[in-house]
Amino acid sequence: MIGTSKENEPVSLRMEGVRKHFGATVALDGVDLKVRSGEIHALIGENGAGKSTLMKVLTGAHQPDDGCMWLDGEPYWPRSPADGRSAGVAMIYQELSLAQHLSVAENIMLGLEPTRGPFVKWGEIRRLAAGALGQVGRPDIPLDIPVSRLSVAEQQLVEVARSVAIGCRVLVLDEPTSSLAKKDIRKLFELVRRLKAEGLAIVYISHVLEEVHEISDTFTVLRDGLSVGEGVTATTGVHDIITMMVGRELDELYPRSHRVAGEVVLEVDGLDGLGLPASASLVLRRGEVLGIAGLVGSGRTELLRAIFGLDPVVRGEVKVAHFTGPASPSRRWAQGAGMVSEDRNREGLAINLSLADNLTMPRLKGLGPYGLVTPSGQARASRPWIDRIPIKCLSPMQPLSDLSGGNQQKVAIARLLYADVDVLLLDEPTRGIDVGSKAQIYKLIDELTAGGGIGDPTGGAGGPIGETSDPAGERPPKAVLIISSYLPELLGMCDRVAVMCRGRLGEARSVDEIDERQIMLEATGSGEAA
Repeated sequence: MIGTSKENEPVSLRMEGVRKHFGATVALDGVDLKVRSGEIHALIGENGAGKSTLMKVLTGAHQPDDGCMWLDGEPYWPRSPADGRSAGVAMIYQELSLAQHLSVAENIMLGLEPTRGPFVKWGEIRRLAAGALGQVGRPDIPLDIPVSRLSVAEQQLVEVARSVAIGCRVLVLDEPTSSLAKKDIRKLFELVRRLKAEGLAIVYISHVLEEVHEISDTFTVLRDGLSVGEGVTATTGVHDIITMMVGRELDELYPRSHRVAGEVVLEVDGLDGLGLPASASLVLRRGEVLGIAGLVGSGRTELLRAIFGLDPVVRGEVKVAHFTGPASPSRRWAQGAGMVSEDRNREGLAINLSLADNLTMPRLKGLGPYGLVTPSGQARASRPWIDRIPIKCLSPMQPLSDLSGGNQQKVAIARLLYADVDVLLLDEPTRGIDVGSKAQIYKLIDELTAGGGIGDPTGGAGGPIGETSDPAGERPPKAVLIISSYLPELLGMCDRVAVMCRGRLGEARSVDEIDERQIMLEATGSGEAA
C-alpha cells in the first residue's frame, strides 16, 4: 500500500480473489478491490489488464469463476445486470446506453416504471425523473424531449440521473470524459464530487492520469488480470503509477529521433468545406510530424475528412504528392494517403470483422489465387504486422471486437503501414487507450518519420497499392498530420503545430516557439499567433 487511506470510513464495496477465464484466456487471476463510501477510487490499467471484465463481474454481466464480493458488509452475488442495479450498483459505459428515441423521463425510469394494474403512472414517472435530475444539478433539462436532442454531456447526466433514480450505492464511470469538452469535464467533476459528498462509492476508470490525480482519492492498478498496486492518489506520482501499469520503467514517453524535413507530400490551399474548415492552408513534408490543435468543434476533424475525401470541398485544392483533382477515400489510398478516424467504433474500423479483414482492407490483391481473397492469404499478410507493431491477439482471424481499445487502434495504424502510405492522417490516435499503448504508438510515429526504421515485414506484400515493396526494410520517411486534444502529446511528438479556431487554421510554428498557454489563447480566439 502506498500512503494511507481513510481507514475509518465504512467499506461500501469489497471484491476478493475474483477470477474469470474465457476458454484458455485468463482475464482475472485473483483481483482484489476495496472502495469506501464517500470515496472516488480510480481503477487504472492498460487496455486488456482486466478492468472491464472486473466491472462486468461487479455489475452481474459476467459470472466469476471464483472469488467473493460484499456490498456494505453483506454478501453480494448478482446473476444479471438487473440484479446489480436492484442492489444499487450502476455502471455508465464510455458508449452511452440510452434509448435515443425515448424521452428524458422515459430513459431515466426505464425498467423502473411505476404502474397501477396494467397502466403506467406517467405523472409519477415525470415526478421521479425530475427529482433525479435535480439531484445531479440539472433540473433544467426538459423531461419530454428525446435524448437524441441533447448534447453528449447532457446525455451523460441523464445516465447518472438514471443511476440516482435506482438508489445507487456504487457508481462506476468508464472513461466518462472521452467525448467531453473541457468545460463539460469541469461540470462532470463537480457532479462526481457532489455524489461523493452524499456518500456514494465511486469507481472511476480513465487512461488520463492527470484526471485521475485531480478527481480520485485512492487507486488500484491492474496488470494482466492481477492487482499489482494500490494507494492514495495524492501521495503517488504519475511516474510510479505508470511503472505499476506497464511493469517496467518506461523510457522517454515522447521519443524524438533525428528528423529531416524533405519533399512536400501534402499541400492544402484555401480549403473550404460546406461549413468547416474555412480557407485552410498547410504544407506537410516527408520526415515531419505536423500537429493541429484546437477545441472540439473548431473544424479540425472536418479538415482531415475533407483532405481524405470523406467530406465535400466547396473550394480550394488538395495535392497529395503530385496528384490533384477530385478526391475520394479510394483515390487517396491509391495516391499514398491513409486516415485513422477519431471514431474507430463507428467509422474507423469494421468492428464485427476479423483483425485480418480490417488490416488488409486497403489492398486485397495477391491474397489468394486467381484474383480471389482467401482467409489464409489475409492471415499470412497480417501476421508480420501483428508481430511488428505489436498487436496482442489470439490469431489474425480473431474478431476485432474481442481486442482491447489500444490493440484496435494499433490495427487501424497497421492498416496504413500495410498499404505503405506516405501520408498518415491521424485524428486523435491515442484517445481512450492506455499509456503503454500510447508509448508504442509514439515510438512508431517517431520511427516512421525518422525513416529507415519500419520496413515491409511481409517480404513484398505490403508496398504501395498495385506494386511490391522492398523487403530489405529501409523505407523513406513518412509524413504525419496529427490532431490531438492533448497538448503535451502535440508538443512532445510534433515538429510544428498549427492552431484551429472557428474553422480557420493559423500558421504552423515550431514547437520550440509555442507553448500550451499560447495554444489555448489562440484556440479560444483570445490571442493571436506570435
